[in-house]
Amino acid sequence: MKKSFLYISLIFTVILLASCSSVKENYYDYEGTSIQLFHVPADLDDSEKQLTTITKYAENLNGRKIFIDQGHGGADRKNKSPNGEVVEADVNLRVALYLKNFLERAGAKVYMSRLEDETVDLKYRSELLNSTEAELFISVHHNAPAKPEQNYVNYTSTYYHAKEKDYEYDHMARDVARYVQRDLSFAMNTSGGLGSFDGTYSDYLIYPGEGFSVLRLADVPAILIECAFFTNPLEEKRLASEKFNEVQAWAIFKGLGKYYMNSHPVVKLLEEESTLTDNSLKLVLQIDDENEIDESSIAVMVNKEKYDFTFDSSENKLEVVIENVEEGDHEIKVLCKNSKKRFSYPFRKQFEVKFD
Repeated sequence: MKKSFLYISLIFTVILLASCSSVKENYYDYEGTSIQLFHVPADLDDSEKQLTTITKYAENLNGRKIFIDQGHGGADRKNKSPNGEVVEADVNLRVALYLKNFLERAGAKVYMSRLEDETVDLKYRSELLNSTEAELFISVHHNAPAKPEQNYVNYTSTYYHAKEKDYEYDHMARDVARYVQRDLSFAMNTSGGLGSFDGTYSDYLIYPGEGFSVLRLADVPAILIECAFFTNPLEEKRLASEKFNEVQAWAIFKGLGKYYMNSHPVVKLLEEESTLTDNSLKLVLQIDDENEIDESSIAVMVNKEKYDFTFDSSENKLEVVIENVEEGDHEIKVLCKNSKKRFSYPFRKQFEVKFD
């Protein structure tokens, strides 16, 4: 019995030593101690579970058109971690490529600002986005503090453009930001910082009254993610791991998947039903959604001023009559949300009035 027990113990010891001797990306040695840097989610780590998750979200992501922008790159590679192990441009690209793969497997059409380490002018990123049929813009970044003595700082944040009372503010972008932020922060085991309740921030916090160029110039709902601070000593080690970059992308993918599980209202102008009589212009708009529209949430602005309207809930039709309309260019903006509290896709339409 003793020999048998010893034999089994030796086998167990050999197996244990063999498993411990293998290098794991999510561990690192610190002063002789093996420390786990991150956990790989079970539905990412297991191929069958991964496929099940992707299939679940494909029901709502299939056919979606999403633009992913990888910050920096090419001539812009100055953002590096203290020991130079992490270059932000490279990490941004790795996360974005993993995200692209997950989205495409779910049936989405993905556009990218770059596929390799190349220079893409900041303004051109927006021009490239607006030249596509993309319905959502996601810019992937990693952060750094203003001063080296603050390198201990680390949190996850997601930005949207403008503030709620601003005409440029997009409620849908804020909704998407919340979903992505929640899953990414959870997967990375980081907080959303002290400046926000839920980790989402207006880009006016960084550039007051102006915001980020890529968000300000986007024609579609747009968010910018600052996944973590590459200057933080612990985060620097995690971001250097491609497996961790995959974990980040998986979290962003799941956040998007959860957001699209519920529909959002889509507003469109019915030009064939809109009429101009003398100096009175009637605009008729349709609100499409599988859920009921919250009539109290509807807001109409003409030339940036609130305007009266009538709403037929039986047909989800909105009618706006502009009396004494003047010749020239005008703009109408419509906002609403459905019974699931999901805000509408942004609707802003410019039109010209001409009298014969």
